[in-house]
Amino acid sequence: MTHIVRDVEKPGSKLHKKETCEAVTIIEAPPMVVVGVVGYVKTPRGLRSLNTVWAQHLSEEVKRRFYKNWCKSKKKVFAKYSKTYETDEGKKSIGGQFEKLIKYATVIRVLAHTQIRRMKGLKQKKAHLMEIQVNGGTIAQKVEFAKSFFEKQIPIDAVFQKDEMIDIIGVTKGKGYEGVVTRWGVTRLPRKTHRGLRKVACIGAWHPARVSFTVARAGQNGYHHRTEMNKKIYKLGKAGQESHTAVTEFDRTEKDITPIGGFPHYGVVKDDYILIKGCCVGPKKRVVTLRQSLLKQTSRLALEDIKLKFIDTSSKFGHGRFQTTQEKQKYYGRLKA
Repeated sequence: MTHIVRDVEKPGSKLHKKETCEAVTIIEAPPMVVVGVVGYVKTPRGLRSLNTVWAQHLSEEVKRRFYKNWCKSKKKVFAKYSKTYETDEGKKSIGGQFEKLIKYATVIRVLAHTQIRRMKGLKQKKAHLMEIQVNGGTIAQKVEFAKSFFEKQIPIDAVFQKDEMIDIIGVTKGKGYEGVVTRWGVTRLPRKTHRGLRKVACIGAWHPARVSFTVARAGQNGYHHRTEMNKKIYKLGKAGQESHTAVTEFDRTEKDITPIGGFPHYGVVKDDYILIKGCCVGPKKRVVTLRQSLLKQTSRLALEDIKLKFIDTSSKFGHGRFQTTQEKQKYYGRLKA
């Protein structure tokens, strides 16, 4: 996390045309690769997968996902499948599978994986694989659209835009086993209480002769699946372009988005990223899913045009005083050899 300074555009508010300082989170998001398409049919018991068609070439990152132990395996996954694209009979078979999807499927989703090797700070080599639903048009158009993206990269700016409201899905920071005061925020008992005071005094009446689910109890806290809604995108950074730097219209200092000394417990942001207002679920390096908001955004907050004046790049490890290393060297001068 870091912070930014911007002018507030809110006519009628006391803050209108005034500067405000806000906390922001930087999420690194390298392009995802589409490697397959899956079709579902509706049944009385919900959706059932009808067929899955994979691309011809799969990278090693996603192949690792199909093994528990990659280095001890034969690494033969999809070897025979990719050869079906090389023969006329195989091409006919794959064409038939696409026809089957067009004829029977009601829901079409693409299979996309992350490019985890581009995240230099991570030890993990195994890509994350997920389904992304294709909406709009007929089933035939959906299948054709999904097919056109096979083995292609989808960058972050192809899905999200600046000033858009998005939802973030992820797993929260794990806290382990915790008591009721921390876990549920119940009031501590008086100091003189026998057998401890960080407890719930009464966990229910004699009858019904069981503990209700509404009573606060000790247990696992954190490491829960959560969806945070309405996170505003303040900036989209593309690798190799000026948008990747922390340069703004008002602050022309040549500086990268990564603060001095890197982000603590993370490192250097080298790939595409998004800058969102506020915090984000989970610890550093944890994978999160971003999606477009499911609601029609009409509030002034959602529709406000954001113009960043300053992005802080001082060290996040201690009391950062300088925005760049050059600034620090200029202040201290030549240090003793």
